Amino acid sequence: MVFRMNRLEQFSIIADDLGTVFRFLSVGTVFPLFIALYYREWDMLIPMGLVPVALFTLGTMLLNFPENKREAKVSQALFSVAFIWLVCAFIGAIPFTIGIDMPYLDAVFESMSGWTDTGITMIRDVDSTPHTLLFWRSLMQWMGGLGIVAFTVVMLSRTGLNPSRFYRSEGRSEAFMPSVVQQGLQMWKIYLILTGISIIVILISGVPLWDALNIAMVAIATGGFSVHTAGISYYDNALLEALIIPVMIAGALPFKIYYTLYYRKKTEFFKDEQIKLLFMLILIGCTIITADLIMYRGLEGFDALRKGVFMAVAGATSTGFQTGSVNLWAPVTVLILIFLMFIGGSSGSTAGGIKLSRAAMAYRGILWWFRRSYISCKVIVPFRFGGKIIPKAQAETEVSRNILIIILYMLTIFVAMILIMHFETPDHDTSMVLFDVVSATCNNGISTGFAGPDLSPFSKIVFIFIMWIGRLEIFAVIMFFMGLFKGFE
Repeated sequence: MVFRMNRLEQFSIIADDLGTVFRFLSVGTVFPLFIALYYREWDMLIPMGLVPVALFTLGTMLLNFPENKREAKVSQALFSVAFIWLVCAFIGAIPFTIGIDMPYLDAVFESMSGWTDTGITMIRDVDSTPHTLLFWRSLMQWMGGLGIVAFTVVMLSRTGLNPSRFYRSEGRSEAFMPSVVQQGLQMWKIYLILTGISIIVILISGVPLWDALNIAMVAIATGGFSVHTAGISYYDNALLEALIIPVMIAGALPFKIYYTLYYRKKTEFFKDEQIKLLFMLILIGCTIITADLIMYRGLEGFDALRKGVFMAVAGATSTGFQTGSVNLWAPVTVLILIFLMFIGGSSGSTAGGIKLSRAAMAYRGILWWFRRSYISCKVIVPFRFGGKIIPKAQAETEVSRNILIIILYMLTIFVAMILIMHFETPDHDTSMVLFDVVSATCNNGISTGFAGPDLSPFSKIVFIFIMWIGRLEIFAVIMFFMGLFKGFE
């Protein structure tokens, strides 16, 4: 009994914050009901209405939890982030199960894929899916895209930590405002403006407003859900693909760049190391993929370039849009795309993957360690990152932490592959399984077709977990299970 009361007391420290977030989310999830009314999908009102009702009820219950004025620890803040994403996935699955009779496990997969901005779907015929659910999928990706960054920042305002320190430790950009709450609000303002601009840009291609709205929402969120079964290929519109590319890139850039450009009038766009690295990877990726499509697939120059550029950007920005059948590509081309998906976009953006800043820090850290090994121990070798010299003790900690996270990503992919290949029939191509596992773990969404409704229940559960783990960058999920089973003492 003492153990149980102690656990409840620990949970009460964060219950008020959790309740507030769930009630806030309940307001955002009301919007699909307007879509149901507009398209007269009366049978979707109750299934969709259960989401805001469930979130608001849960939030109210948590707000009525016995109040505890103690300061939340970092582990409790991270526990809260993981808890919110898990609850949102389970509640977000309700409309799919009740509305279109989707098995609940498939519905949770779809919901988790939405909230984590992954974009792998369990729906066989997207074209026949009600408009209400199509918009709900887009809204989940749009809210989930920035939510993980903004909510984490706000939650950490209770821990007494320096936000920039947390950002660096998570491989994110440094904080660009002194107040974490103000920063969260500014990020949402920027996000809304970018979404509005994206809708206008995509409308230029001639697609209907409904399509432009959904494409813009998931593109700026680097998600990838589509309102058609064939995805972006459905339109066969080269101009649309060209207009989507800058939107995907905009979602994968660090949001502090937009803040400095607009509020401080500073043009530091191409001075940012992550931005330079992102464009370099896109250039390398589109060059190799285009050449491979010409050599191995026999495509004409323009068609190869069109697919190569779009797929390289989709891979590097962790956006799940695709215009090519990856399962028909040469294995070496698939490996290039896997590499791009694994790295992902910038820290402090909506993108997934291990993040560009983390990859850059790990690379510089390894070179730094080698340089120190080959010179006299009396010579001080400075560690430079982001245009600054970082003290030796701090540099060793940050480099080690970032390399640890990269290793944990690799370990997660390795374990997931072993489990899934045991749950499925042995005739599956290993490279295709690897591709979809990396895509799910790095919240990309480009798929070979392996990850779909025909998977075994156990494989679907593994995919749900790795999407959750990847979006929260592993440590939050570790803190979730440690808090669940060991508490926060």
